[in-house]
Amino acid sequence: MSSEPDTANVLPPHPSSPPPRSSRCERLFGSLRSRNYRFFLVGRLFATTGAWVQRIAQDWLVLTLTDNAAAVGLTSALQFLPTLLFGLTGGWIADRWPKRQVLLLTQTAMAITAAALACLTLTHHVALWHVYLIAFALGTATAVDEPTRQAFVNEMVGPRHLRNAICLNASAFQFGALAGPAISGALIATVGPGYSFAVNALSYLAPISALLLIRPADLRGLSTVGTSDRRLREGMRYLSGNRDMLWPILLVGTFGLFTTNLPVTLAAYAKSVIHAGADGYGLLSAITAAGALIGALLSAQWSRTTHRTLFAIGGILAGLYVLTSFATNPWILAAFLLPIGATTTLLNTSANATVQLAAADTFRGRVMGVYILVFVGSGALGGPLLGTIIQTLGAHVGLQAAGIVPALAGTLLWFTRPARQRKSRQTRITSVLVAHPHDEPRTRPKDNALRPVGQRRSSPAAAAPSGQRRNRRSRPDRTPPARSERTSPR
Repeated sequence: MSSEPDTANVLPPHPSSPPPRSSRCERLFGSLRSRNYRFFLVGRLFATTGAWVQRIAQDWLVLTLTDNAAAVGLTSALQFLPTLLFGLTGGWIADRWPKRQVLLLTQTAMAITAAALACLTLTHHVALWHVYLIAFALGTATAVDEPTRQAFVNEMVGPRHLRNAICLNASAFQFGALAGPAISGALIATVGPGYSFAVNALSYLAPISALLLIRPADLRGLSTVGTSDRRLREGMRYLSGNRDMLWPILLVGTFGLFTTNLPVTLAAYAKSVIHAGADGYGLLSAITAAGALIGALLSAQWSRTTHRTLFAIGGILAGLYVLTSFATNPWILAAFLLPIGATTTLLNTSANATVQLAAADTFRGRVMGVYILVFVGSGALGGPLLGTIIQTLGAHVGLQAAGIVPALAGTLLWFTRPARQRKSRQTRITSVLVAHPHDEPRTRPKDNALRPVGQRRSSPAAAAPSGQRRNRRSRPDRTPPARSERTSPR
């Protein structure tokens, strides 16, 4: 007896029955079918958790050394500055060289910076300029790592599961945002910040091992391009001429002015409006991160996103910010922060997937370099602007500005969005009006005359010019016209 299952007599599911569990798992974890991506995602989970451990400990170390909050801000600025300076170059590198080798180099460089800071801190030789220099070096490696990693996902899972993989990456990041600060806080309280840096250095063993375990033969073979296509200006020209990618990038940049600086607004709001201490601020941040994790898991089940959906998500997010500005109770504020975190992740992951799916393989690295540059750059510009608004007008006005300003800018983008569908619809309407004028609604033009719809259509050979009749093949069920008829003038 054959061991193969008999599937010939299996009836299909009834249309009204709910989808099977396997299909839901496929939508949520479809990208995990790739062996290479499974290793990659596990490595990212450790790396993001370690990065958050170091970020908290680094801010605490600078604050301990200087007792100056401005020095903490300068450290963060030095870490994000290389992305603004070298973000486009990092995208060019992602298109020029094999992404797996580039990621091995960037992850190794990040591990070295964390190990160096751990050694300096544990030996009590650390100085402020050491932290500044290491932060800038870490930011330089990140400027190359981010666009390369974003473009490398497509080579592992392909376009079919690309959106799902992007959402799972966001889920790993949000899990790190939840677990990393808790681990770092426990280490700082017990053994000091130096061990937090050491934990981060060790955490890079996971992504490096995952990259070494990836099979290059299972990666999608992308076509190579010429030298001219690898130039940076070619990528900018390609992006500027493709509105399907340009408009989501501009939308993310518009909201990034304020959404990336939510911790700044939240800290001021918790202190001046609801009068919560450091514990309350940490709890509100954890609730926001939990909402972001939920949003990433929800977005992983979506198959595609249109521009209309992106702008709708942006409108909902802007409305949530405005409504949150009226909350004076911690529980009401927490109730609004959960959907804010989810909607922010939905917007970012949907825009990311839209841009990557619209980009050609030979330009994807440079396109993602521009995406990350706009996202990080908008946050860098919005930080001082939001801080000034909060300092002069209050934290609640800062939340209102975080909703109203992106809403106005998003409305402007909506009316200047890609209008291919609208143009095609207008073309169809115009063709219908031409074919059916208002005075003869049931006629259509033929041979410079209007023929009633009910009248039988004449022979194509008789209606076409003589030159076209010679090239037109006669139908087998009809007798071709005589030679005298074909050559006689009309």
